[in-house]
Amino acid sequence: MYKSIDVKRAFLIFIAACVCVIALLYGVDPQWFARTFLGQATAAGAESLNVSTAHILRAVMGLYLALAAFWLACALTGKHKTTAVLTIMVFAGGLLAGRLLSFAIDGMPEPLLILYAGLEAAVLPLAWWVWRLGE
Repeated sequence: MYKSIDVKRAFLIFIAACVCVIALLYGVDPQWFARTFLGQATAAGAESLNVSTAHILRAVMGLYLALAAFWLACALTGKHKTTAVLTIMVFAGGLLAGRLLSFAIDGMPEPLLILYAGLEAAVLPLAWWVWRLGE
């Protein structure tokens, strides 16, 4: 049915590209990210992130980029595509579970983080469908 395109390969490339963009937003300039998307500035306009928070955002960037590289390698080599799609489900599901826990305990965050939760929730059934496709 899907012989004209390789759905798993296309899905892996698409998710890898999306995760790379998000990773670079977090980690290239954590101060800018916090000011722009998280409302993290003092009244005087100084950056409010401390070194440890910037470190965490850059570590998250590294993790996201490593996973995206794995997904891209699987897509391009054709090896382990099914496993790579499974890791996308684990990745999105883990992020969503953590966000939902935070929503319940900490309250609602900035709109961008709510959007991320929605995207993660949308990726899960799509990834499940792609994972179930035959090779």
